Amino acid sequence: MLTTLMSIMIVLLLLGFPMMVPLISGALVTLLVYFPKLDPMTLIQQTVGGVQSMSLIAVPMFILAADVMTSGQIANRLLNFVVAFTGHRRGGLPIATAAACTLFGAVSGSTQATVVAIGTPMRPMLLNAGFSPCFSTALIINAAVIALLIPPSVYMIVYGVVGGASVGEMFIAGIGPGLLIFIFFAVYCYFVSDPTKVVVRATRKEKLKAAKEAGLGFLFPVIIFGGIYSGVFSPTEAAAVSVLYALIVEAFIYKSLKFKDLPRIALDTGVVTAVVFVLIAVGQAFSWTISFARIPNLILPALLGDAPSKLRILTVLSIAYFIGCMFVDPVVVIMILTPIFRAPIASSGIDNVLVGIIVTLQAAIGSTTPPFGCNIFTAIPVFKQKYWDVVRDVPPFIFMMIAVSVLIVVFPQIALFLRDMAIR
Repeated sequence: MLTTLMSIMIVLLLLGFPMMVPLISGALVTLLVYFPKLDPMTLIQQTVGGVQSMSLIAVPMFILAADVMTSGQIANRLLNFVVAFTGHRRGGLPIATAAACTLFGAVSGSTQATVVAIGTPMRPMLLNAGFSPCFSTALIINAAVIALLIPPSVYMIVYGVVGGASVGEMFIAGIGPGLLIFIFFAVYCYFVSDPTKVVVRATRKEKLKAAKEAGLGFLFPVIIFGGIYSGVFSPTEAAAVSVLYALIVEAFIYKSLKFKDLPRIALDTGVVTAVVFVLIAVGQAFSWTISFARIPNLILPALLGDAPSKLRILTVLSIAYFIGCMFVDPVVVIMILTPIFRAPIASSGIDNVLVGIIVTLQAAIGSTTPPFGCNIFTAIPVFKQKYWDVVRDVPPFIFMMIAVSVLIVVFPQIALFLRDMAIR
């Protein structure tokens, strides 16, 4: 059964079909061949049911908010702020790039939007300061994945729906790992940078001006988190608030957005949302099929043993998601692997929020890991670089994120201490 399922998927992928086709085809053929008495309509019901969760309403809202802010001035104002305060120090420009990606991630929640919004103005500054094109691009596409851990995060929402974890708790738990990755990147940038590659120190007046202009950007996560944890609105409602806030700031305060721009932005959001939701729908059908066929019972005993420890479960889970996200869209990987690991996670008593953060981190690493990381293929047309030039300086950043992943597995409180403080 497993051989049939995998063979169908591999053949269809090699023939160039989009990921949704191998997923649904593999599930359908498996049910027809091995469970002929099962009504095929069940698969359709699972497909439709995959996108019926109310929590998924937040996905298009956060995507729309990110598109609005990418089209406006929030990203540039945040960038000017961090450059004003760090650009004159050793490694200041690379550190400013990582910091701007982190701040914009707390606003947008989209790694690809961060690549475009921060990378487009920042990369020429890095090149003018003498940093190599390969290093500059590698830094941008890797720092952009912090957006997946600094909430809001689409992948956290998807895991929350599939894995049954609290999205609100995952939002707060992602802050610690996201900041730790930023610290690792900042230290690395400091030591690999030439002390002479800096910008002119900003005056006190310029710093105050940059801080004032970026103030509304900083207020965004305060409103979102404050609203969620004060009980004013839910994480799903926070997504709608984020769209409203982005529109008010960009259209009425900064006046960087015209109403004639809204149809284009809405269309871009609709296209991305459609792709995500189709993957979630067919992923749900596929995950239900492998659970119904008891395929996890064929795989997990060989990987985990009879009585696996929490450490072993988290290690195997991390490796599985990491490898999967190297080749396939993280949404698909979450939909496929989460049902496989659900039983051992529940039986071992591992905190589901911790699992969600580890899964999101693997998705972040996979977004920049060759061969098929989505940030790689975003950077190629945006920065007009060849594939090998984009990935050449990526390995050090990948190793640092893997190190953070290991630390979280060994010391879970890195991810959970803020969550525990928030819900007491």
